[in-house]
Amino acid sequence: MVTVHYFFDPMCGWCYGASPLIEALMDTSQFKVELHPGGMIEKREIEPEFRQHIINSDARIATETGATFGEAYLQRVKSEDAFVLDSYLPTQAILSAEKMGLNPWHMLKAIQSAHYQLGLKVDEASTLKAIAESLGLASDAWEQNMTLSEAELDERIRSSRQLMRQLHVGGYPTLIVEVNGEYLTLPHSAYYDKPAQWKLALQKLQ
Repeated sequence: MVTVHYFFDPMCGWCYGASPLIEALMDTSQFKVELHPGGMIEKREIEPEFRQHIINSDARIATETGATFGEAYLQRVKSEDAFVLDSYLPTQAILSAEKMGLNPWHMLKAIQSAHYQLGLKVDEASTLKAIAESLGLASDAWEQNMTLSEAELDERIRSSRQLMRQLHVGGYPTLIVEVNGEYLTLPHSAYYDKPAQWKLALQKLQ
């Protein structure tokens, strides 16, 4: 089995754009995909100037990857209402889902959809709990595992960043294949919106 290291952040628009490529990886049984959260943004309210940067960046992501951004999300970014981004609490939720036996990819994908499609506030614990429940995770156990994951969160992100430095990873998303002790970067961006070619490229790695 080939291990693929996926360096990501739940608030990274390009990671959302790369979701179909990650999905194809997950659907291939010969690959073991390990998720490495980077902790890109500590909880903060986004100022108006940076909102315009987000809008421009999302337009480019949509053009290059074929990703769609929901109207509710776009209106949230454009509005004058408070717009908070936080990588840490969603990452904590991903760790909690993993503790409860769910593939962490499913939680990440659901958070991305809630944020980029539905415009929900994924920086809030109640939103993440509702997402967890929609994925079949029990409410009581969810609260317990969120507490456990909070204690491990900083160490998990620190560990990811250490591996990023070791492998010279400069940003998100990055996919690195580990084969026989060697690490090779997958040029995933060449396959945006090209699912058939991506599947062929993956077959060559098996």
